[in-house]
Formats: sequence, structure tokens, C-alpha cells
Amino acid sequence: MTISVAERAELRTAVGELLAERCTESDVRRVMTSDEGFDRDLWRQLANQGVLGMLVDGEYGGLGFGALELEAVAEETGTAVLPAPFISSAVLTVALINAAGSDEDKQRLLPALADGTAIGTVALTGKSGSWTPEGVDVQAAADGTLTGSAHYVTWGQVADVVLVVARTDDGFGVFEVSVGADGFERSAATVFDPTVRLSTFSFAGTPARRLGTAGWDAAKEALDHAVIASAGEQVGGARRIFDMTVDYLKTRIQFGRQIGSFQALKHMAADLLIEVENATSAAQHAASEKAGNSENADGAVALAGFACAEAYETIAMNAIQMHGGIGFTWEHPAHIFLRRARTGLHLFGGPRLHRERYLVSKGA
Repeated sequence: MTISVAERAELRTAVGELLAERCTESDVRRVMTSDEGFDRDLWRQLANQGVLGMLVDGEYGGLGFGALELEAVAEETGTAVLPAPFISSAVLTVALINAAGSDEDKQRLLPALADGTAIGTVALTGKSGSWTPEGVDVQAAADGTLTGSAHYVTWGQVADVVLVVARTDDGFGVFEVSVGADGFERSAATVFDPTVRLSTFSFAGTPARRLGTAGWDAAKEALDHAVIASAGEQVGGARRIFDMTVDYLKTRIQFGRQIGSFQALKHMAADLLIEVENATSAAQHAASEKAGNSENADGAVALAGFACAEAYETIAMNAIQMHGGIGFTWEHPAHIFLRRARTGLHLFGGPRLHRERYLVSKGA
């Protein structure tokens, strides 16, 4: 479903206002150290706004939106550094079901994901973390049982809907595993960024149900949406930490002057503003190309995949430097942004893979 620019802006504003109220820095710090790692009450409110069902068609209880709305909302979740399985469940899992599932699969799984009563995750890559066909380490036998392991599974400990991309005799398949299935074990991974929980899954003759007949193309479609959402979050986070830094430069007095008047800091701020604007353009262009099913969508998504991730880390790193001594303390919010930025450098492919994909799209 296509909505107008004004309606998209209203949706983004509504999400931003909710997160400004319910996902403050103190909320993030409190939630990210909790057992589950996210606020279930806020999760329900996001569901009530339709955020969790943006990519779910109306017949399954969602809004039926696309990449443009996804990217716009993701900028707001990134601004707040939302600690929640938004990309894992509402984007990656939903997009994979959309691409691989039958009508019966969609009817059975999507409504609960859209209303927030279920949380989804996708086990896709092995220990290498390459997020490519070569990196899949789970094997599906002829009887549908799974063997192997998957790493860097986003929000795997809280997931009710577990999908696994596995090798088959004729390529790849998408399989659903019950959380209580025999031979299925999940363990929490140690993470650098406590706002994004990761797990390791292992399968030992684990019974599974295949969704449809789709293969790696379905996984790629889901990953494209995850990359677009991640790029939106990176843009939102980058712009927020940049604005915080500029505000600090305007108010911090040193040697009787605002430090923002120092030439070196002016140049740094100007360079970072260019990074913010370039990343914003890349993320929004990727969403537009994907929404329009453009033949250039692959290249646009790949460009956003590396440009936004690298810009976010650059801006967060420089923000800490520009804040001086206070910026190096854990109590300063800049570190929350930096940790999220560095997580984004590795999930769903990473800059090296996206650069290679971009070159391929250009025939290089």
C-alpha cells in the first residue's frame, strides 16, 4: 500500500513522539540491562501504532506498507537507540515469511507478529558471520530435520517464532522450528552493544517445518529489508549524536570562548554534517528504489549498507573526541550510540560485503 509523503511524515512523527516519551536515555540504560533486554509495554504500544505490522499485509492484520515507510520509522527508532527486536521481528522475520511462506504460513504466523504477541527471529549465518549463501552452516536432511549451528541470531533468546535458513539437497530452504523442539538449543552470546541481544543456535536432528519452496532468494529479500531498516536506524542515530555534539560546542566555554568557535572544531563539525547528509540520502534512496522495484535496487541497498554504517561509526567516534574528557565516560550517552554503530558494522553483511555487492551491481 502506498501512502502520501504527508501521511508518512505523520507516522514518523507519532513514532518519534512515543519514543521521546518512553525511550529516553535513562529508559535505554534501564532496559538494556534487564533480563529480556526490552520493554514489553513499549513493544505493545509500538504494535498499537502499527509499527510491528508495517510490512504485514492488511489481510493478516498489518498495514501493508513498504520500504519507504520502514526507513522513515527506522530513523526514529535509531534516534532513540531503541533496545527492542524491531528489525529482528518486524522486519527480518516478517519479510522472510512474506517472501517464502504460503498463504497458510502467513495466516498462521503474521498476525501475532503484527500485534506484538509473538516475537520472531531468523537464524541465517554461521560462525563466519558473512550473511551469504556460503556462510550458512545449518543442513536440512530429506526428512526436514536440521543439523548444525547458527550465530549472531538477533534477539534469539526471546523469540517465539524461529525461522532457519538451511542448506538442502537442491539449494536452500526456509524452515520453522518450535522453541521446544528436540535437539534445539539456544544460548545468549556476549555482546559489545547491550541494546542488541544476540544468540547462538544449535540443531541436532531437530524437527522442522519448511515454509513454501523458496530458497536463498527469499533470504536475500528479507536481508534487503533488514539492511534498509538498519540504514534508517544508523541515519537516525548519527543525526542525533551529531546534534548533541553541536549543542555541546555551542554551550561549552573554554578559555573564555564557546569551543564551537574554534576553527578546528568548526571544520570537524562541517565534515560530520556532510557524513550525516550523505548517509541520509543513501538510506532514503535505497528505500525508494526498493519500494519501486527498480532494477537499480540491489546497488542502492548495497550502497546504503556500507555508507550508513561507516558514517554512523565515524560520527559517533568523532562526537566522543569533540566532547573532550566527559565524552570518554560511560555515563555520557555518546557511548551508547558508538556501541550501536559498531554493531551495525557487522550485522546483515557488513561494509566489505556490501561494497562487493555494489560493484557487482555496477558490472565492475
